[in-house]
Amino acid sequence: MSAHKVNPVIKNDVVKEKLRELILYNDEVNTFDFVIETLIDVCGHDPVQAEQCTLIAHFKGKCGVKSGTLKELKPIKDEMINRKLTVSIK
Repeated sequence: MSAHKVNPVIKNDVVKEKLRELILYNDEVNTFDFVIETLIDVCGHDPVQAEQCTLIAHFKGKCGVKSGTLKELKPIKDEMINRKLTVSIK
């Protein structure tokens, strides 16, 4: 039997960066209005989406508010922390 040489197929030279999620956690400090306003200003949510995320975080303890690459989410996370919200990137 002859051995067949296997050549790997390379589709792209660009490595796709892993998508992550920005998580907002409930706290007992910030008002609903402040959190909603921040989600609109910083995450680009519309008012209904911002309100829904705020309610989910309040009742469930956390809510994913934005997806993207680490590079995209890091400045958003930093601004939300500057505004005293509790967030993380998973």
